[in-house]
Amino acid sequence: MFRFLVCVFFFIVLSCNTNETKTMPIKEKKIVVAHRGASGYLPEHSLESKAMAYAMNIDFIEQDIVLSKDNIPIIVHDIHLETVTDVAIQFPNRNRADGRYYVIDFTFEELTQLNVSERFNPTTKEAVYPKRFPLNKSTFKLHSLQQEIELIQGLNKSTGKNIGIYPEIKEPLFHQKEGKDISKIVLEVLSNYGYKTKNDNCILQCFDAVELKRIRTELKSELFLVQLIEFEEEESKLEAFAKYADGIGPWYKQIIKGKNEDGTWQLSNLVTEAHELNLKVHSYTFRADELGNFENFEELLNVALYQANIDGVFTDFPDKVADFINKN
Repeated sequence: MFRFLVCVFFFIVLSCNTNETKTMPIKEKKIVVAHRGASGYLPEHSLESKAMAYAMNIDFIEQDIVLSKDNIPIIVHDIHLETVTDVAIQFPNRNRADGRYYVIDFTFEELTQLNVSERFNPTTKEAVYPKRFPLNKSTFKLHSLQQEIELIQGLNKSTGKNIGIYPEIKEPLFHQKEGKDISKIVLEVLSNYGYKTKNDNCILQCFDAVELKRIRTELKSELFLVQLIEFEEEESKLEAFAKYADGIGPWYKQIIKGKNEDGTWQLSNLVTEAHELNLKVHSYTFRADELGNFENFEELLNVALYQANIDGVFTDFPDKVADFINKN
């Protein structure tokens, strides 16, 4: 009988310990978004930059999307071409009255003829980030959304990983004035490749609140939607955003305001207020070569991820952020 009671006692103790383990809170994973790919190392939005980012074991790769003249979604950050390509050399007379070269004025075939480089100032011809990949070296080209999805999905198949995509619809109002419904075209492409719901590994983002709400309501998208913000007055609109979006994407300086007199960092209430509305916070853009008042990149990441408690970061240096998170 004594041995039986001892066994029962240990069974109860083990059961209690097991229950305690099950109820312990699980630390939620911080996500890493490769901003324009591994753009700290290779020209932004090149397929080579995306392949390098993929190899860095991050969570999502970003795609900025602009339409070509023949309605092909092109992966490029701006509606203009002259800051990242040699368009002014290859097509010197194709600029508009404002002197700029618009993606929407070129067919996909024409766009693929352009050479892509590190971002530069078209007037001075100097690189915006001089310590990055040298200007006009090697060969990089523009590509379509379809081509990039096929690269990422192909790598997912060959590696067994499941890295997601994080597309941004650029300047929808501009496209609408040009007679093009960029959101409808992009959603169709995403759907064709299996990105339809929040269960699919795709997050769709846009700065235009009217358009993102339209994507949810009129175009009936069931994707995970993130409302990008950049102005202080937008911070008071979180309740409105929460009615159609699943997260917000603020500039990190909207969260980290500076240092107090005692040396601690001054943080806004933006993340806390967003979390109270069940909105995720994915902040941009974290650059190891653009630190501002931070002593080093690790300090910036620590304040943003673990003091301000943001849920994820957009970064030009995906490997550095992934390594930092894995160590913490």
